[in-house]
Amino acid sequence: MTDTARPVVSAGPFVHPALFYRTTGEYVATVGSFARAALAAGEPCLIAVPAYQLEALRPALGDTGDGVEFVDMTILGRNPGRILAALQGFADRHPGRAARIVGEPIWAGRSHAEILEATRHEALINTAFARRSATILCPYDVTALPMAVVADARRTHPTLWDDGKDLTSALYADPALVSADCDQPLPEPVGATALAYSTGQLAQIRHHAETWARSTALTPARQGDLVLAVSEATANSLAHGGGSGTLRLWTGENAAVIAEIHDDGHLSDPLAGRHRPRLASTGGGRGLWMIHQLCDLVEIRATEGGLTLRLHMTP
Repeated sequence: MTDTARPVVSAGPFVHPALFYRTTGEYVATVGSFARAALAAGEPCLIAVPAYQLEALRPALGDTGDGVEFVDMTILGRNPGRILAALQGFADRHPGRAARIVGEPIWAGRSHAEILEATRHEALINTAFARRSATILCPYDVTALPMAVVADARRTHPTLWDDGKDLTSALYADPALVSADCDQPLPEPVGATALAYSTGQLAQIRHHAETWARSTALTPARQGDLVLAVSEATANSLAHGGGSGTLRLWTGENAAVIAEIHDDGHLSDPLAGRHRPRLASTGGGRGLWMIHQLCDLVEIRATEGGLTLRLHMTP
């Protein structure tokens, strides 16, 4: 494909294409054309991509970029579980208008665990936006990303933009199936401390987490975030996971801090925690949403053996 803009599909019913790009020029031309088409149509436009891509896009858009909202995806999407709520929030701020969004949740250097959760996010977009008028374009650098990531993009996007063509993805799969495929076994930790808990022990759990967190490389503020996340997770566990569970804490590579909560619960809604809860809401999902906001990565595994939440924080 030459480094020129390609025709851009009009926004209407939900459209979710993957853009397979090979050069920065191709990327800038296609994403820039997408944004200019949105502005020309009077449609709100959000570009959430890594900072180095924003640096390339801003000069290319020039003055027209003043009408675009730019977000660094390496910050917003550090935890992939935070992205969907942000995209929905952008669309919600423009009721009655078809939103155009560029979201690049996977880039070279992402860990395997992050890629799995970002792939889950890409699948769940199709469920969350199924009845909305929006277009979400997701770029994939096919020269830098593993072949497996590109293959999964074909499963999570109904259409593909590749080499100047709009294609129907023959490999597109049901979002629930893709999400289930992301439930790969979690690696067993080394050196974890374990605390079994049951109803009435929330204060003990919090004290245990606070004491342990002080031995880590987390700042005092992030120690507080960890304790809050653990408190929310174990409170949910006691309320919905059978009244008992196990908390494990350990440090991983590069001094990363990891907390795991396991119980006999289940997760019936794969979108739980990915919607921003309404202020007046008293239903489920509020605690899990808060956990996603606090942590750098949240891994969730729902199996016949119960529900596991693995929470990651980096110093």
